Amino acid sequence: MIASFSIVPLDKGESVSEYVAICVSLVRDSGLPYQLTPMATVVEGELDEVMGLIARCHRTMRRHSRRVLTRVEIDDREGRDDALHQKVESVRARLQDM
Repeated sequence: MIASFSIVPLDKGESVSEYVAICVSLVRDSGLPYQLTPMATVVEGELDEVMGLIARCHRTMRRHSRRVLTRVEIDDREGRDDALHQKVESVRARLQDM
């Protein structure tokens, strides 16, 4: 499965890159494949490991902020490995045919 998630500390002002970096370091240290995007982090793995990682990130951010907004979107497709890259490559291949 792949999950896209964002965690925002609502009491830290306009720029939150310092806090995003804290969560991304947890993602990096998890060993799961991931991709950082301008609006979210996308991670791939089994349900329990992905959701456990997102929960760790949320709890960590909660220690830094009185109010935290966490959004999660999941794509769980049977029989698909390396969906993190395959989904993008599928679109790129179709673009070449246009």
